[in-house]
Amino acid sequence: MPDAPSRLTEAEGRTLLRIARTALERKLLGRAEPFEPDLTPLLRENGSAFVTLTTKNGNLRGCIGTLGWDRPLHETVADCALSAALKDPRFDPVRGPELKDLHLEVSVLTHPVPVSGPEDIVIGRDGLIVEKGRNRGLLLPQVATEWNFDPLAFLEATCEKAGLPPDAWPSAKLMRFEAQVFEE
Repeated sequence: MPDAPSRLTEAEGRTLLRIARTALERKLLGRAEPFEPDLTPLLRENGSAFVTLTTKNGNLRGCIGTLGWDRPLHETVADCALSAALKDPRFDPVRGPELKDLHLEVSVLTHPVPVSGPEDIVIGRDGLIVEKGRNRGLLLPQVATEWNFDPLAFLEATCEKAGLPPDAWPSAKLMRFEAQVFEE
């Protein structure tokens, strides 16, 4: 995907959401109705995305994505939706009857760029990646606003997501990215 997250239209975002939901319905409910999405050139470009599943009450039910830009965005979204439902190690796999009560969110990511510390982070715009040794953690931009983090707290939470102490960020590799978010 290009580095300008606003390049996708709302219609393209709705298509990505439909692709994610259709992939889940086919796998979890055995539905096989024909679905021919309108795949615009941007949806056919290689892209990185995360799919987040939440319950009616707003509780997280699964969230998985990829930082790879090696597959077309529409395929990435379908695969991430299935992984979020079936392979998120924090949760039991989603079962078919649950699907009607789940809310889907697709976040399309820009390429990460290095940052040196909290002074380079803009809450509401940036997502974060922290890497140190074999540990890596990623938090989407919306996490910082949902939890009312300031840049330092966001860095510390990303360190914890990576399995590192909250104060590990000064000696870690830090990157930020933006996301264009579409939700049902």
